[in-house]
Amino acid sequence: MPEIWAGVDIGKTHHHAVVINAAGERLLSRRIENDETELLALIGDVLAASDDVLWAVDLNHGGAALLIALLTAHDQPVAYLTGLAVHRASATYRGERKTDAKDAFVIADQARIRRDLGLLRPGDEIAVDLRTLTNRRLDLVFDRTRQINRLRAQLLEIFPALERSLDLTNKGPVMLLTGYQTPAAIRRTGAKRLETWLKNRKVKGAAALARTAVEAAQAQHTALPGENLAAAMVARVAKGVMTLEEEIAELDALIEARFREHPHAEVIRSLPGMGTRLGAEFIAATGGDMGAFSSADRLAGFAGLAPQPRDSGRVSGNLRRPRRYHRGLLRAMYLSAMASLKSCPASKAYYQRKRSEGKGHKQPVLALARRRINVLWAMIRDRTCYSASHSVAAPA
Repeated sequence: MPEIWAGVDIGKTHHHAVVINAAGERLLSRRIENDETELLALIGDVLAASDDVLWAVDLNHGGAALLIALLTAHDQPVAYLTGLAVHRASATYRGERKTDAKDAFVIADQARIRRDLGLLRPGDEIAVDLRTLTNRRLDLVFDRTRQINRLRAQLLEIFPALERSLDLTNKGPVMLLTGYQTPAAIRRTGAKRLETWLKNRKVKGAAALARTAVEAAQAQHTALPGENLAAAMVARVAKGVMTLEEEIAELDALIEARFREHPHAEVIRSLPGMGTRLGAEFIAATGGDMGAFSSADRLAGFAGLAPQPRDSGRVSGNLRRPRRYHRGLLRAMYLSAMASLKSCPASKAYYQRKRSEGKGHKQPVLALARRRINVLWAMIRDRTCYSASHSVAAPA
């Protein structure tokens, strides 16, 4: 057991640190700037009081990154409490006031009392890079979805027949809208010239897309009010979508190159349905080190795939998804389970068996994701690629 506990309430520009002993007495309370010099001075003062110290923080990224990096460099253990846990714990302490000093004391005292807090593990360079790249890619995908929705709404106001005919999640229709937005312009161009224009921009299925656009243009001969300005806006938004597509493609190349450098890359990719992108998201979420998870059950709980009981009184057997889990890891495992239904006979058989038990679509996919996370954990632990002996069709 440590001799002292140091709780740090993390802020954007300043932190507040409180150090207590085994009796809960304050040995130090200080507001420090989020600056390397001041943080090093704080670490030196705390270590001068005792070399046996457990640090605790209420944030594990963002403004806490510099402090955590410095503590890691000094081989200091760092425990993590969520902001929600600190907020709830604060209500059990005397007084209703809320200050940074009180929050830092609560963090330190909770670290002293509780024995179930996990220690932060510094991720390796590849895992940190993949986390940055996959987070950025997800932001761009969300931006692209918003832009496509705006594109649909704007096009619907001037050319509903074309909006109804095009699938704007594909690059070809979006490329078409960068040059042609109105029925009159498409009719003047004609199917043949429009096809040539699309082929010059390397659009797949140019002939079919050109015919679809001309058919939509033939169905509408009325020019709606504000058509010219709205068409200019459609072209601008469409170009923005194409720019996002290019950046996403560049990120995909970076993610693939960085992912292949990870020592577990081939093992992870060998699992059916777990491609490069989902494998990168798995490493970004877990660090790729199964030492942080003592069992497959712990990893499943981290992913939100291990239901927790919510029983009370006469209500029993009531299982719910835990409130705290990694959304990104759950998403990666769910999507990989969906993909495996097309490429893995064992996964498809397991899914069909669950469906035959009267379950809908979502429950069997989640059950399959839970089974697959057991397999993936064992594969990484043993450093072995997937084979039929790892079959996910084992009894649930």
